[in-house]
Amino acid sequence: MSIALRRRLLAEFLGTALLVAAVVGSGIMAATLSPGDVGLQLLENSIATALALGALILVFGPVSGAHFNPVVSAADWFLGRRAGTGLTGRDLAGYTLAQVAGAVAGSVLANLMFDLTAVDLSGRERTGAHLWLGEVVATSGLVLLVFALARSGRASAAPAAVGAYIGAAYWFTSSTSFANPAVTIGRAFTDTFAGIAPASVPAFALAQLAGLAVGVGLLAVLHPDAGAAADQVVVPADDPAALDR
Repeated sequence: MSIALRRRLLAEFLGTALLVAAVVGSGIMAATLSPGDVGLQLLENSIATALALGALILVFGPVSGAHFNPVVSAADWFLGRRAGTGLTGRDLAGYTLAQVAGAVAGSVLANLMFDLTAVDLSGRERTGAHLWLGEVVATSGLVLLVFALARSGRASAAPAAVGAYIGAAYWFTSSTSFANPAVTIGRAFTDTFAGIAPASVPAFALAQLAGLAVGVGLLAVLHPDAGAAADQVVVPADDPAALDR
């Protein structure tokens, strides 16, 4: 028996909202505590984000799989089609809407927690081919990691592995690894350290979709049967504690 869609969508909304609140909130705190030291600000922001992401996967994974990312959900739907696993098209649409709404809510929450204007569109331009390439690399690596873990039966390692990957990708990609269209949209609603100007969002999202295609292509070569494990992203779907009774 599968978990009701309404419960999964609520988990995706809450998880994405709290993830963005962690990204934005830790960015605001870092800029406050370490003014003038961008490197230290990025370190503080990346550590908080990595730890929060791992914890959120543990909390919401048993309910929705803790995708928090339209790219991961799209890969789950695409890879699972042949094997009859993973998300349905209806699920994918619902997950995407819940993730985007949650991301916007997360930025608003962070702004309010730090006594800022609830909605303040970012003026931080992030544009250029080098940044878009960074997003392709970050996103394709994330897709490859998540589904390689599921394929090899190591989905239980996802909280630590995904958190570590995103934390590291803050540093080895030029874009600081957004790797998530929903989070990218959400971060446009805060004019703080973690913000991105609305005009920069479409190109980032396109680069992330390109990363999705690259990641799925790599999986097809390295793990041709990855689709059979789509129900195991990020937590096994047959976990008895996660099922409706």
